Amino acid sequence: MNDLLQFAVIGFSTGAVYAVLGVSLVSLYVATGVINFAQGSVALWAVWQVAGLRTNGVLVLPVGSVQLGSGPMDVWPAVLIGAAGGLLWSLLAHLLVFRPLRRAPELGQVVASVGVMLFIQALVPLRFDTETLGADPSSLIPLPALTSEVVTFGGTTIAVSNLILAAAAIAVALALAGYFRFTRMGIATRAGAEDEQALRLMGYSPDRLAAFMWGATGFASGLIVILAAPAIGGLDPTSYMLYVVPALAVALVGRLTSIGVACGAGLALGSVQQILLFLTAKSWWPSWAQAGIGDAIPFVIVVVALFLLGRGIPERGARDTGAQQPVRVPRFKPLGIAALIAATALAIVLTTGQWRFSLVMSIILTLIAASVVLLTGYLGQISLTTMAFAGAAGFALSKLTTNLHLPFPLAMPLAALTATALGIVVGVPALRIRGAQLAVATIAAALAIQSFVFNNPALTPYTGNLIAEPSLFGFSLAVRQGTDLITLQFSFMVLVVVAALLIAVARLLSGATGRAFLAVRSNERAAAAAGVNVPAVKLLGFALASFLAGIGGCLIGYSHGQLSSASFTVLVGLAVLATTYVGDITRLSGAVLAGVAGPLGLLYLVFTQTIDLGHYYTLVVAAAMLLRVVVFAPHRSAVPEWLLIRRARRSPAQPPAAAHATESADAR
Repeated sequence: MNDLLQFAVIGFSTGAVYAVLGVSLVSLYVATGVINFAQGSVALWAVWQVAGLRTNGVLVLPVGSVQLGSGPMDVWPAVLIGAAGGLLWSLLAHLLVFRPLRRAPELGQVVASVGVMLFIQALVPLRFDTETLGADPSSLIPLPALTSEVVTFGGTTIAVSNLILAAAAIAVALALAGYFRFTRMGIATRAGAEDEQALRLMGYSPDRLAAFMWGATGFASGLIVILAAPAIGGLDPTSYMLYVVPALAVALVGRLTSIGVACGAGLALGSVQQILLFLTAKSWWPSWAQAGIGDAIPFVIVVVALFLLGRGIPERGARDTGAQQPVRVPRFKPLGIAALIAATALAIVLTTGQWRFSLVMSIILTLIAASVVLLTGYLGQISLTTMAFAGAAGFALSKLTTNLHLPFPLAMPLAALTATALGIVVGVPALRIRGAQLAVATIAAALAIQSFVFNNPALTPYTGNLIAEPSLFGFSLAVRQGTDLITLQFSFMVLVVVAALLIAVARLLSGATGRAFLAVRSNERAAAAAGVNVPAVKLLGFALASFLAGIGGCLIGYSHGQLSSASFTVLVGLAVLATTYVGDITRLSGAVLAGVAGPLGLLYLVFTQTIDLGHYYTLVVAAAMLLRVVVFAPHRSAVPEWLLIRRARRSPAQPPAAAHATESADAR
């Protein structure tokens, strides 16, 4: 019992981070209606900024840097500056991204949030010397800066610093809760969540109230991560970014409205994870559950919370969202399809080495991106689990070909069916929720699969996951032969498989199934009233999308000869979503563009070899996604806002109906 208490208190350090990030997410949702996936990335920048100041006194900015003093900066000035960095990033996100997207559909807001998340994370290793600064995490906040004291309780030694972190999280939660309950601005912010128009009539600016909350939560998130970093693992270019997943879980436990519940759930989650870490060292603990079990808990919490509270999570009142991105139903044109396949085959023949390999990877990524188009673009289900499905099938293929010795092509669809089963399980929450809440569930599922399955040596050993070479009727389809990096026969096999599946998807989406998908995407209640079985259609969409992604994962496995978890991380999945959205997430032609621009595709090769800017690839992709969703979003009027205001001033007596007709005519 003493050991359990000790580990529970140790968990307060991580739990404090979950708690503050969670209450920040709740506060932002109350103030703006946005679920901010980039909250962890904001804190990530803050902690690295402190590392730079504490190491050499350099204030690193997104562009350029400033030398503050001749040596390392003192602890608390560095901490305040780092937390202020989180504040500034949050304000920039509000002003440049989320403010223009106030009336955007949920998909646009989720994609924008993911774009900010990727942009900041990609900027960290570009602006900071991560190897040097991360060598001594204790330089961030030396233990005496908090306290080195310990107390004894019931025979258990407890570090006071962990209690201080828990107290800091509670203080942040009390401050935010007090702001919303006892201040005029806070009460106005809560009122604006119900009716923004009424808030304006009362003389308040929703933008200013939102900006205050963005800045406050950015400062608080950066501060708590800076304080807790030495106790929870030091410095890492990505880890704090993904702390947003458990924070989303505890925010949902609080129904995205209760700051106190989210804070308590965050502290409890950190303690439970540490207790599980202690129990995994016991001899009686099953070996298959020794790795990744703690990272799987947020997904379980999300599913349970959404099923128990999903209908009770409030929507933002009086939210006038713009039109969804229009969908173009694919038309089956045999001559055009044949010409495209022939051109791709000719490109395969004319290329060699790395260029042919990247071309084949672009073809495979086109299939994976098509699964995103089907599920998100056509069905409207925001899923961030695409690469998890692909990886599940790839690792299943390894087991089927090396352990059971199943031949090609039988092993590939069977492995893809494994991903299909997983997709149906992940899709079950979609029966109760949709929109940004579903995105929360799927990113939690992706992280759980990555940690508990892909990084679990009991399931996917570190020695490698070999995949037997494919062959058909004694004819080798192996990816390599002698010094040839990628053979023609393997390349054509990939082309045939992907082309056949894309044609099948196009025919499916142009028929009755596609119409059912679009009906659910447009209005689930109206679709149900029209006789569409909405739950069955949703699960069918998840099943088909996961099967397509699974086939893509199998082809990736065959192209590498063996698999590692690095090919299917959450970041890779988010990059695939980004390129698909940039290409056009509602059209299969967008999947083709996403394949060209995706990780290890042709554009990636151009960045890494032709112009030697490979380290800027993720940053460019994230920036392109933000540009696509903010500047060219379908909800934005074709007539600039300043021009509408000018016209209104010139003709103030024009009836509203006539003014609306004029704007619509101009837009056309």
